Amino acid sequence: MIQAVLFDLDGTLLNRDESIRNFIACQYERLHGVLCHIPKQTYVNRFIDLDNRGYVWKDKVYKQMVDECNITEISWEELLQDYICEFRHNCVPFPNLHIMLEELINQQITLGIITNGKGQFQMENIKALGIEKHFKAILISEWEGIKKPNPEIFLRGLELLNVFADQSVFIGDHPENDVKAAKNVGMKGIWKKDLQWNHVEADFIVDELAEIPSIIKRCNHDAYLRK
Repeated sequence: MIQAVLFDLDGTLLNRDESIRNFIACQYERLHGVLCHIPKQTYVNRFIDLDNRGYVWKDKVYKQMVDECNITEISWEELLQDYICEFRHNCVPFPNLHIMLEELINQQITLGIITNGKGQFQMENIKALGIEKHFKAILISEWEGIKKPNPEIFLRGLELLNVFADQSVFIGDHPENDVKAAKNVGMKGIWKKDLQWNHVEADFIVDELAEIPSIIKRCNHDAYLRK
C-alpha cells in the first residue's frame, strides 16, 4: 500500500519556466533606470539562456550578464540580491496543485518534498505557493548537505515520513535525478512529463498533477485486492 508521496519542486509543483520568465521581465522593469541601454527582450532571453533551467546558480549568471551587457550602474551582487528577494513574488504553480494535494491528504497519504537548491530560497518559494502546511517533511539539498540523485537524501525523506521505500512514490520531472534515483532506493517513480526528454522509464507518466490522486488510489486498490 502507498502511504507517502514525495515530490520534487522545480518543474513538478512549481512551474519554474514560467516563473523565471515572469521574474526576469519584472526585474528589467523594476531596474529599468540602470538597464535601459539593453533591449528588454535581449536581457530576458540572455538570462534564460545562461540560467539553463536553474542548473546554473545566479552568481555566475549575473557576473556574465554584467560583462556581456556592459552593466555599470548596478553590480552583479545587487542583481543577485534582487533575484533572491523578489523571485518568490513571481512563483507560478502548475494547474491543480492545491486540489491534487488536498485529494492525496483525503486519501490519508503523507506528503514530502525533496528538492535541490539553496535552502532559504527554496523554502520561500514553497511558502509563496502556499503549500508548506501540507508537507510533513521538506528536504532541501543545501540544508541536507547532499543532493539528488544521491540515495541518502531519499532515505532521509522516508525516515522522516516513517515509511518504507516500497510504501512510497516519488514524483519529479527529471528522469535521472528524480525518477531513476527514487526507483534505485525501492520507491515507485512517477515522471511528470518534460519535453526535454523522451523514453523515460517510470512506473507511471503524467502530463498533469491532477492525474496523480487517481494513480495512487488505483495502486492502493490493486494492493488491497492482492491481499
